[in-house]
Amino acid sequence: MAARRWKGLPPGNLSDCPNGSRWVMDVFNECAQDGWDIASVVLGLVSIFCFAAASFPQFYQACKTGIMDRALSIYFLLGWLGGDLLNLIGSFLADQLPLQVYTAVYYVLADLVMLSLYCYYKVKNRGGGFDTQVNAAFVFLSLGTVSTVSFLGRSAAVVQDPVMFKGRSLLSAHTDELGSKLPLALQPFTGSEIIGFTIGSISSVLYLCSRVPQIYTNYKRRSTIGVSYSLFALVMLGNLLYGLSVLLKNPEPGQSEGDYVLHHLPWLVGSLGVLSLDVVISFQFLAYRRGRSGTREERDALLSEQGDILES
Repeated sequence: MAARRWKGLPPGNLSDCPNGSRWVMDVFNECAQDGWDIASVVLGLVSIFCFAAASFPQFYQACKTGIMDRALSIYFLLGWLGGDLLNLIGSFLADQLPLQVYTAVYYVLADLVMLSLYCYYKVKNRGGGFDTQVNAAFVFLSLGTVSTVSFLGRSAAVVQDPVMFKGRSLLSAHTDELGSKLPLALQPFTGSEIIGFTIGSISSVLYLCSRVPQIYTNYKRRSTIGVSYSLFALVMLGNLLYGLSVLLKNPEPGQSEGDYVLHHLPWLVGSLGVLSLDVVISFQFLAYRRGRSGTREERDALLSEQGDILES
């Protein structure tokens, strides 16, 4: 999952944003000077709601079929969690608005619930102890929790750089030694922007890589039983809307379109790349749809294997 991030101007300050929308400035500290900018903000908001709702259909599907451990790849879930954890860490490093921080926390919590369900059905259906994959999942969760708590504890004590990157925007006003603003086309990447660029790139790679094991799992099973298509449909819609929101946004004054795209490249590649892989998964749903009537048979076979293990 990915979340819309807004760069900030001083709250309620329209002096650097002539003719800007007051409500957009008050709520998001975002400079929206025309219809394109407002459309960008609205699409970004809708994308957040799509990502936020994506997990619920899979929760229902997991409880309905009881074969979540076979339907989903553990590496798909771990990659998704890794990407969301990096987004959460980035939101604290960037000292972002509460809306973005709360959204990032929610995504991580939803991922943890998904992993908990996976582990529950893994143990229930196997009828035995934790295997290597489940142990790896718990180790990953422990490290992620410790890292997150560490960043949460330090965030209040860290003095933020006034030109700190702001998540996906990576755009801020730079000044020279005399305090005057430099044209954005001439501004180099700051250390904070490089950190943000790196975090965004790694996060995008994790999101992309997470789809490959799930595509392989579907292909190996020749089935998508136990996987909710609504999960991928909502994520696809969210990534599409996010990509459009970035492309609709006007570059800052003095900034070329190429430089604007470069600053947003990791998240654009991540969103549109994940979208393309989710299209592949969509074709798998179409190709294997005839096997959906076999949900009960697959579950019975699973329980039969469990009974054989217990008897032996």
